[in-house]
Amino acid sequence: MAAALVAHKPLAAITADDLAAAGAADAAALHSAVRSALGAGAGGGPAAVWAELSRGALRTEVPFAVHRMLYYGCYAGSPSTAPPAWSPDPEEAALTNVGRVLEARGRDLIGEAYKDPVTSFRDFHRFSNENPEAYWKMVFEEMGIAFSVEPSCILRDSDGYPGGEWLPGAVLNAAANCLTAKPGKNSGDVAIVWRDEGKDSEPLNFVTLEELRKKVCLVANALDALGLAKGSAIAIDMPMNVNAVVIYLAIVLAGCIVVSIADSFAAPAISTRLKISEAKAIFTQDCILRDDKELPLYSRVVEAKAPMAIVIPARGSTPIKGLRADDLSWQDFLGKADHTKADIYTAVEQPAYQFSNILFSSGTTGEPKAIPWTHLTPLKAAADGWCHMDIRRGDVVAWPTNLGWMMGPWLVYASLLNGASMALYNGSPNSSGFAKFVQDAKVTMLGVVPSIVRTWKNTDCTAGFDWSTIRCFSSTGEASSVEDYLWLMGRACYKPVIEYCGGTEIGGGFVTGSLLQPQALSAFSTPAMGCNMFILDSNGNPLPQDSAGIGELALDPTLFGSSTTLLNADHHEVYFSGMPQCNGKVLRRHGDEFERTADGYYRAHGRADDTMNLGGIKVSSIEIERICNRVNDAILETAAIGVPPVGGGPEQLTIAVVFKDQSPQAEDLNQLKLMFNSALKRLNPLFKVSSVIVVPSLPRTASNKVMRRVLRKEFTQAKPSKI
Repeated sequence: MAAALVAHKPLAAITADDLAAAGAADAAALHSAVRSALGAGAGGGPAAVWAELSRGALRTEVPFAVHRMLYYGCYAGSPSTAPPAWSPDPEEAALTNVGRVLEARGRDLIGEAYKDPVTSFRDFHRFSNENPEAYWKMVFEEMGIAFSVEPSCILRDSDGYPGGEWLPGAVLNAAANCLTAKPGKNSGDVAIVWRDEGKDSEPLNFVTLEELRKKVCLVANALDALGLAKGSAIAIDMPMNVNAVVIYLAIVLAGCIVVSIADSFAAPAISTRLKISEAKAIFTQDCILRDDKELPLYSRVVEAKAPMAIVIPARGSTPIKGLRADDLSWQDFLGKADHTKADIYTAVEQPAYQFSNILFSSGTTGEPKAIPWTHLTPLKAAADGWCHMDIRRGDVVAWPTNLGWMMGPWLVYASLLNGASMALYNGSPNSSGFAKFVQDAKVTMLGVVPSIVRTWKNTDCTAGFDWSTIRCFSSTGEASSVEDYLWLMGRACYKPVIEYCGGTEIGGGFVTGSLLQPQALSAFSTPAMGCNMFILDSNGNPLPQDSAGIGELALDPTLFGSSTTLLNADHHEVYFSGMPQCNGKVLRRHGDEFERTADGYYRAHGRADDTMNLGGIKVSSIEIERICNRVNDAILETAAIGVPPVGGGPEQLTIAVVFKDQSPQAEDLNQLKLMFNSALKRLNPLFKVSSVIVVPSLPRTASNKVMRRVLRKEFTQAKPSKI
């Protein structure tokens, strides 16, 4: 980043002609605004000058080339590797969730060192780690979390739980907490705002909290009528719409366990997850409607030999034909409920560590890790939203996702437990229809993944829509691009992007950002509240805290909401075996390589192990290689590597191929690439090979393990011959 800054013309040297050449319509007026910003922000350095420009002159109608020129011009010559693209305003900071608490109780919580929310944010983070009893009690009070049996304390030492046992003795139901009005809210407030693709000119649809409660109770009653035992695993494989949210909450409310399956999965992946979880039933749709296409879904569930399926029509009440003998239509299922008390249901209260959801994350063995969420995990997700994304009562939160990935349940809990509305668009987010929905729903927090942002930028499908209600963006799933996210901020009058990195096994994030700190592009400004993170040197020892460096990331095991068990793997072996100790505790393995910059920001450098991130989906290299090795008899072996593109952004799938005999011609490699992509559709239709590279052999360790990190480094630094 620093090298790029040096190459740009300093702001003071930019002329009106430069601005006109970049596309500015009124270059003279904009140049005058630049001169004014230089004067107004002179005392605060480049960040203050950029704040003046971004909050004033740089409107959405100004071409992005001008935004780019002025951003880089502000920081030209700066030694910073992570110059701020946004800085907090003290008055606005005091209105955030954390700012409000600190203004009221800062001295009580932090002591005499407290100054103001912005200055004292790092002290507050330290407080969250050093005083978990006080911190988490305060957060639960702020979110209005109700326990049917209060915990005896927040945290106590226990040999059975890494880092200690959280909320011992507590009994609660996470879904029930979503269905009660928070302080300052009432049952008539909107819980979900939604719209179907193709109906972009029609009015929005709303579900109030009371309507949501009744819908959830109806489904919970119908579930009971099926006769499944409490604690049964029940899968959901469908798009994230109102029905999916209702079903999710009903399963948890009824004391059962949701099995999360992404609606993009092919039949073999669905089958694997159903078998691991021992699911007793599955909710699905007949098909998925996207971009005027009907994508089959129920047929994939049938091919996966799923247990009893409850099938919802994608188009309203359209009858579904051809169901298996034991399967039920949505209407027949709902008809099983006792309609004299259909909208009343007594939640099944659960011990805090009882499973509520089974999600999946790829490991290096090829089989997805089955990660249970408890009734604690939703509180971690919601607490991250409360603190880091500043989700407030009355907010509207949108994040294109699916219940098959952790951000689906995260969205449910982070919205409803904080008294906010969830915004759901039933269609492709890569469209002007979604952009209009964000405008019409008056979204205040918009979550994204980088690949979506890149599509928006390349197609300009957000042009002409007013996103000024957005208070912040948040991004997760894969590495982001500096320029794509500078463009994104400009769509909403330069609101910040809160980067968010964590994992399914964390229930949220371990490193992120805050509206009380300056935010740099494609960088994290702070560990998550209640989390201590360590960067390990080449010898596996933690670097001194707050020192710059790069290495494998490890976490303090005292991390609220994180996993304590896996259904199909040894949890200790996966996360703790062979890890160093710090402060008397064995650190928790995460698997990413991280850097702490001299500016105090954090950057992710991809997986340190042999999994990769493709379009926000974590997948094992071995899973891909098993398929690619069988594509052609001439192949001896392959290695699958995620390689970041030049300039940053999501990893691109590269296949290194070793042939049994001589290398084929270029046209043969083109054909091989097509064959790889066709075969990988069986694993996930979203996976796509970016390039095929021929290598004479794969680098291996003394114990014959493939060193994919060596290939990744080689392919990132060089541009070898490829197709």
